[in-house]
Amino acid sequence: MSEIRWLSEREQDIWRSFLSATLGLTDALARQLQRDAGMPHAYYEILVALSEAPDRTMRMSELAGVRNSSRSRLSHAVARLEEAGWVRRRDCPTDKRGSFAMLTDRGYAALEAAAPGHVTEVRARLFDQLTPEQVEQLGEISRAIQRGLGTPPEVTCPSLTAEGRAS
Repeated sequence: MSEIRWLSEREQDIWRSFLSATLGLTDALARQLQRDAGMPHAYYEILVALSEAPDRTMRMSELAGVRNSSRSRLSHAVARLEEAGWVRRRDCPTDKRGSFAMLTDRGYAALEAAAPGHVTEVRARLFDQLTPEQVEQLGEISRAIQRGLGTPPEVTCPSLTAEGRAS
């Protein structure tokens, strides 16, 4: 058994600062979406992922993977989105156990309405706090962490582009 590599005082300080920042940012974004758009952040992420998929449709198992969610948690969220009329589920014609989630026009409209407030909050809480160099460093650091977690860097949290499209 190898010896535990305890965090140094400096590493402990950085770890706690990182944890506080990420939790605080996630909480601020969730509060803004709930307040202004009436939807949890997880629902927003599902709508974004579907909006970017061909025909606004994804297999549920793929959507769970993209959203880093369990299938049961995703299924529950999609059921709520179905109740709102934002998503429609359909069976897979070639696999009796599989199903697809499809973003409806009503869901796309809800996403379009929520996106400006969300991107404004992301910009104010994150990007406006950093220099251009720090933004680049944050990207590099985030990709390194993703690699360490075994998460492909292309599977990222959706955001909005300058053109107002979900990305």
